[in-house]
Amino acid sequence: MDVKIGSLDSCKAATCNDVGCLPSNGVVSTIQCSAVPFNSTEATLGRHLACRLVQIGVSDVFSVPGDFNLTLLDHFIAEPGLNLIGCCNELNAGYAADGYARARGVAACVVTFTVGGLSVLNAIAGAYSENLPVICIVGGPNSNDYGTNRILHHTIGLPDFSQELRCFQTVTCFQAVVNNLEDAHELIDTAISTALKESKPVYISVSCNLPAIPHPMFSREPVPFSLSPRLSNQMGLEAAVEATAEFLNKAVKPVMVGGPKLRVAKACNAFVELADASGYVLAAMPSAKGLVPEHHPHFIGTYWGAVSSAFCAEIVESADAYLFAGPIFDDLSSVGYSLLLKKDKAIIVQPDRVIIGNGPAFGCILMKDFFIALAKRLKRNTTAHENYSRIFVPGGHPLKCEPKEALRVNVLFQHIQKMLSGETAVITEVGDSWFNCQKLKLPQGCGYEFQMQYGSIGWSVGATLGYAQGVPHKRVIACIGDGSFQMTAQDVATMIRSGQKTIIFLINNGGYTIEVEIHDGPYNVIKNWNYTAFVDAIHNGEGNCWTTKVRCEEELIEAIDIATGAKKDCLCFIEVIVHKDDTSKELLEWGSRLSAANSRPPNPQ
Repeated sequence: MDVKIGSLDSCKAATCNDVGCLPSNGVVSTIQCSAVPFNSTEATLGRHLACRLVQIGVSDVFSVPGDFNLTLLDHFIAEPGLNLIGCCNELNAGYAADGYARARGVAACVVTFTVGGLSVLNAIAGAYSENLPVICIVGGPNSNDYGTNRILHHTIGLPDFSQELRCFQTVTCFQAVVNNLEDAHELIDTAISTALKESKPVYISVSCNLPAIPHPMFSREPVPFSLSPRLSNQMGLEAAVEATAEFLNKAVKPVMVGGPKLRVAKACNAFVELADASGYVLAAMPSAKGLVPEHHPHFIGTYWGAVSSAFCAEIVESADAYLFAGPIFDDLSSVGYSLLLKKDKAIIVQPDRVIIGNGPAFGCILMKDFFIALAKRLKRNTTAHENYSRIFVPGGHPLKCEPKEALRVNVLFQHIQKMLSGETAVITEVGDSWFNCQKLKLPQGCGYEFQMQYGSIGWSVGATLGYAQGVPHKRVIACIGDGSFQMTAQDVATMIRSGQKTIIFLINNGGYTIEVEIHDGPYNVIKNWNYTAFVDAIHNGEGNCWTTKVRCEEELIEAIDIATGAKKDCLCFIEVIVHKDDTSKELLEWGSRLSAANSRPPNPQ
């Protein structure tokens, strides 16, 4: 990856082959900016930062104004390549940046000091867990107040302004406190380049009195800098490929399973090419859904232990060798640590490391390079796919509904399946939608996102806003539970204000269903809202928005016909009313196993 961030004098927005985007070949192209003379009065910190965002591919910035960031926001508005999107709260601005980074490869949000920073912190932690480069910009105190004993508003009443910084240190890979124009250029560029290299969030605090001040640091002859391409250790790569090929070529029925770190490694295409060359079956861990093409002839579904796709776990766990690409084996993905895998049969390929069985391990090896080299060394072996073809029995269909029968969740998702195409994307919230959406078969080009590692309830509203803004050519279909929606509902207003055409299925079952199946109690029952009336109130006759309630299959069919027909250019909000105990069988199984893991007694002392 040879990335040049060049002149500040002419901000060229990144195209689909620039840094901010993830092109189909996984290669990040060079950014080129022509050096055009400009008036030195324009050479300000605010313009520098705005231009850098445009150069790396950010065209939309999610923000909440506050007195410490207002001057900075003025510069963002003045930059023609940036669209400033005001969100209802900082948490949703962070979630929106998370969704945007998934769609475009990089994102930015702007909030105010401490009250805004600590509010957005939860979303930034989620982006960190998902390896998303989100640039979190905070308007900070006047530079003259640093080092004094002054107490400022938006603080906890102490003359110490580092509380926010300390909180961000554990959930960002770089922190820049810009309170001096002399080093502002270096700090900002270092933060942005680190976010791109590490694929993690960074924190930039800019003193509120600095953005508009011209400074020669920003007007001198531009000197482009580049992010040096990461390279594999060739000797280590050859040794790892040799050992892996020997291991796999001895196996009778090897399999391949894709994990969530395929994204950060930019190795999705190389992973598929390895499957093509080897003939192995392909499966995906639940958090990798959407990263492994489901139209591939050897794709066998989601591997999620006891709640896997039908016949998938049987093939994976009975294999005598399994290659996992970028896995995360946490308590959720392992169904309460109940996977039937053996370490001595596993090859674990991480973005920069390969571990074969119980050893050896090889470091400084890029996943993409490893797969490309390994594809040339493997003998073709289709045994696992042949075994799968022998035992596979097509899934059944939900029982046909009686006229006006109360709508069942499995019927709902049967109809959502029919809506999917290469022009759509699915966002699914924490809850039973995790399991129902895992069973959707994604057509080629259909996007799919959910937050499994961090699992923050309410994430999907902001993420839907950001993702839809990042890919305006796709129609986003969001599946959100009522409990999750109540946490972050306000930014449906921002979707309407931004002219988005998302279809939101609000699944109203009266509570936190996923938590009911882990550990039930009265705290899992929520106050019911009139959700369509709520969204109508937000709409308030401004913008394009259509709402409806459905209680049976006939009403659902009619609602989908309207949403995809007459209201195809509107934001469509469909409240689906279902029984509180209508859950997928996978959630019942997963919930009981996770409950058992959570309730393990202390080890003897």
